Order: sequence, then structure tokens, then C-alpha cells
Amino acid sequence: MEKDTELFMVTDENGKDIECEVVLTYDSEEFGKSFVVYQIVDDESGEYYAASFNPEDGDEGKLSQVASDQEWDEIEEVLESFLEDEEEAEADEEEDEEDEDEDEEEGKE
Repeated sequence: MEKDTELFMVTDENGKDIECEVVLTYDSEEFGKSFVVYQIVDDESGEYYAASFNPEDGDEGKLSQVASDQEWDEIEEVLESFLEDEEEAEADEEEDEEDEDEDEEEGKE
């Protein structure tokens, strides 16, 4: 099963447009902000980036820099939890597919 990807463009300090893929978004009650975690498309480093945004701005929203170390700490915790959940879901999906393949093989015998 393929997951839907959400893409957006950011403009770097040199005016170059960079295509990015949303990894996750979430609302932080502690900081009263919304955050987006993303990766640059076709960047093989695997690095994650984050910014805050106002969800009411819609598609024309402006990203703002993460303001504090405390915000970064929260973002890292949320991202780690998200990635662990994704990894578990993928493992469960693979296990289900293997079980289906075994059932099909048994039915042929």
C-alpha cells in the first residue's frame, strides 16, 4: 500500500525553490503552535527539518523558524514516536502479507 505524500515548496536564502515532503504535522498544546516536520525531496542525507506554521493560512502559509531548544526537544520526541509507530505498522503489514502468501500456498496443495 502506498502512502499519499504531501509536497510543498520553500524558497531558500538564495531565492532557489526547493521541493519538500511533509513527514508529519502536529499541534503543540505546550507552545500553542503548529509544527511541520519535512524532508527535502531527492536529498539522500535523510535529514529532517522542522518549522512552525499557522494552519489558518492554508496553502499560502508562512513557515517560521523553531524558536527554542524546548520546541526542538518536543519536535524530536514527536518525530521519534511517529517513526517508531510507522516502523511497527510496516512490520505488521509485511507480516500480514506473509500470512496471506502462506494461506494461498496452503490452498494450492
